[in-house]
Amino acid sequence: IMPSPPPGVPFKLLGILDVENVPCARDSVLYGSLGCAVAGLGHFLLTSRIRRSCDVGVGGFILVTLGCWFHCRYNYAKLRIQERIARDGIKNKILYESTHLDPERKQNFQSSNK
Repeated sequence: IMPSPPPGVPFKLLGILDVENVPCARDSVLYGSLGCAVAGLGHFLLTSRIRRSCDVGVGGFILVTLGCWFHCRYNYAKLRIQERIARDGIKNKILYESTHLDPERKQNFQSSNK
């Protein structure tokens, strides 16, 4: 029986992937294992070839895991960029509000002169 790790030690899959702290890792591995079961069992039910079904299951795991990983990481990066743009916009709004550099003040000033 393997002893359970202490509460402060993160769980690392294959010793390299920290599943708890890396964004998208947990979902990708879970969807990959589901893809493995579906692909392997589906191939076995169609052909009754055990060894080839295991190979198809491993291939399904790799494909689904990588597909979910890249899709999730792309959306995560896109969200981080949107957050950074919004943070910079809020910072600029706070810095330039009611100063001569405020773009809204320039627009209001030009429209009131006409």
